[in-house]
Amino acid sequence: MTNETKNEEVNGNPSADNDQQQKLAELVKAVHHNGLVALKMHFDEVEGQVMNQKNYGPVFIYQVKDESGNVYACGFFLGELVAKFQSGNDPATWMSSFFVELMKTEGGRPMPTPPASEDEAKALIDKVLIPQCMAAVREEFEGEKVHAGLQLHEEHGPVFEAGFPEIKDGNNVCAVPLHLLFTHLLLNRDPSEVLLQGMYNIREEHGLA
Repeated sequence: MTNETKNEEVNGNPSADNDQQQKLAELVKAVHHNGLVALKMHFDEVEGQVMNQKNYGPVFIYQVKDESGNVYACGFFLGELVAKFQSGNDPATWMSSFFVELMKTEGGRPMPTPPASEDEAKALIDKVLIPQCMAAVREEFEGEKVHAGLQLHEEHGPVFEAGFPEIKDGNNVCAVPLHLLFTHLLLNRDPSEVLLQGMYNIREEHGLA
């Protein structure tokens, strides 16, 4: 009895873990299927695959083809897809909107090739990610005083901060971990959207929306 008890303490509860893994696998399968069905309402040729991202868990990569056979690909996180499918707010139109945006680039937009080294990743962050985010924030709130730039956060490491210095009372800045913005970039998503949403939330909190 003693040995059995010790083993259970060391190993946790294997059957509960298996249950959780099975439920997650079923959820991933259902979400993957729902994504395909949603996109097929707007596009004829749709493919999808699921990848596991170290920091964010299951990521769903879908690709569609236009009439010329050009490939456009985009990735989504499990949490955001579950939230969209449960909201009932026309998830098919929401998902397809990303591809409509990508299709403004003629000749296709397949998934970007991930950087092969730290130097490549740093160059992509310095030359593409940060300038893109800075430009989007300034353009969105043109004529207003905005703060935008990199900071080091104790818990989350490098973060991109954006906010309104003229708001003196309460929260006036949103900070997004750099690795999350970078992941958006590698999923063919516009990383600045996360920042802009955060900034609009701040405005709403202060009755400025």
